[in-house]
Amino acid sequence: MFDLLSKSNFSFQNKEFLWLLLLIPPLVALYWWRERNGRVASLAFSSVAQAFQTRQGWVKEARHAVFAMRVVALILLVLALARPVLENQKQVLYAEGIDIMLVMDLSGSMLAEDFEPKNRMEAAKEVAQEFVRKRVSDRIGLVVFAGRSFTQCPLTLDYPLLLSMLNSLRAGSMQEDGTAIGMAIATAVNRLRTSNAKSRIIVLLTDGQNNAGEIEPVTAAELAAALGIKIYAVGAGTQGYANYPIIDPIFGKRYIRQKVDVDDATLQRIADITGGKYFRATDYESLRRIYDEIDRLEKTKIETETYAEYKEEFASFLVPALLLLGLEWLLANTRFRKIP
Repeated sequence: MFDLLSKSNFSFQNKEFLWLLLLIPPLVALYWWRERNGRVASLAFSSVAQAFQTRQGWVKEARHAVFAMRVVALILLVLALARPVLENQKQVLYAEGIDIMLVMDLSGSMLAEDFEPKNRMEAAKEVAQEFVRKRVSDRIGLVVFAGRSFTQCPLTLDYPLLLSMLNSLRAGSMQEDGTAIGMAIATAVNRLRTSNAKSRIIVLLTDGQNNAGEIEPVTAAELAAALGIKIYAVGAGTQGYANYPIIDPIFGKRYIRQKVDVDDATLQRIADITGGKYFRATDYESLRRIYDEIDRLEKTKIETETYAEYKEEFASFLVPALLLLGLEWLLANTRFRKIP
């Protein structure tokens, strides 16, 4: 269980009172018209010579502030009558997370460029990152392998960290090249064996046959099955032949055609033993669809409970309105008092 969403909304419960705001523009227009065309009060003096020598002070211009206070006060009173409410909504999410280990092949053959416009490694990284971004409450880890295997990232909810590690993967970067599928599965199983998650799965992606390591893939799969761990296996590679890049010290980058040697039979058996499923990806789009299907098959069950807290805010409008009305009355009857 964890708090997924918390947001505040401001609303009015008695919105019909807001129609009173339409009276404000006519009041302002009437005031402006009276200022320009209304009668001006006068007093009789025996001589106005001294009056002409008197400069007009700030009081004349500031007299409009009294009316402005009245207008603002009326607006605040209308808003207070409309009963403003601050609604604080919270959504609590209940989820039983799944623990997932992504197992990625980093052997040199993953540089094959049959997943146009990308090679196998770049395509695998991209779809794995999309897969991670779709998860909500699942712990996900990463195991990489070539001639040997090791844990690149333990089970974590820190998805940005995991995405960064996925982005840094490079095919052919490990010292011992090869394809140790059995060791990779065993490493992932070791990470999942102490997990208390309701579901534990391994998503294995490889483009070759097991040719390294001390543990056979089927033996590792049987170990996973004994612990209740399911394996989804993905074979990456076109049918037939694929272009592999080679850096020639004289001619630079060139390509050779090599036969794709994905061991479909063994990968299928691994999936069957653990109650998982085997997929064959022959291009970039099919690889994306495979990870989307795995995402649907292993969807975390999420239940949400939403509740709201209401706080009356009419006082925040009423108090300033009354203060402005009081100040307006005081100024109108003292400094800005009009002569009848």
